[in-house]
Amino acid sequence: MSVLFVNAHSGMTEALFDQAEAEGKLRRVRQRDLTAAHFAEASGLITTMYLDQVGFLQHGESIQALLGRGGRWIFSGHMLRPPIPSLGIYVPLADPRRSDFALTRLSEHPIFAGIDQKALELNRGVAGFYGRGHNPMPQDATAINGLGPQNLPIDWDWVRPDGGCIFSHAGNDFWHNGDDVALHQVLADRAVAWAAGDRDR
Repeated sequence: MSVLFVNAHSGMTEALFDQAEAEGKLRRVRQRDLTAAHFAEASGLITTMYLDQVGFLQHGESIQALLGRGGRWIFSGHMLRPPIPSLGIYVPLADPRRSDFALTRLSEHPIFAGIDQKALELNRGVAGFYGRGHNPMPQDATAINGLGPQNLPIDWDWVRPDGGCIFSHAGNDFWHNGDDVALHQVLADRAVAWAAGDRDR
């Protein structure tokens, strides 16, 4: 089984995931071509900030089935149309200032192990690309990275009582953040490994 990566745009390619796909660790499928079989054959799921969330609602049962058998889902973006229960609606920052974009590691996580979160705070010297709000955490979720002085949970993961785990990042796809291109590849590789269940929670 491989990780299902949903390509939301027909013209977009994610070169960072080319090697994982070549090695059979990941399967990219255009969103409009998704079927229940794709989810049934997957060990994990990665969706990006470009996901058509309205269209993705039709796959709610397949997502729950994937999670129910212990699968993992990386959701990147603003949660606006939750396809499964217990997920809240994205909360944007109100009138943010530079200090509101500061990032703080709150809990260790395999995706970010050994990485200084400050290395992801700026893109070409500009803050705010990592995220400008948060997706509310379900009960018993764990905050991974905090945003601003209130440490709003911009990154969290949740071991669901019904099985599986969800990692939520409320911003631009995290594997594209920061100015270190080598780090982008590290994050993409770790995302695949975590979604596949090859890295501890």
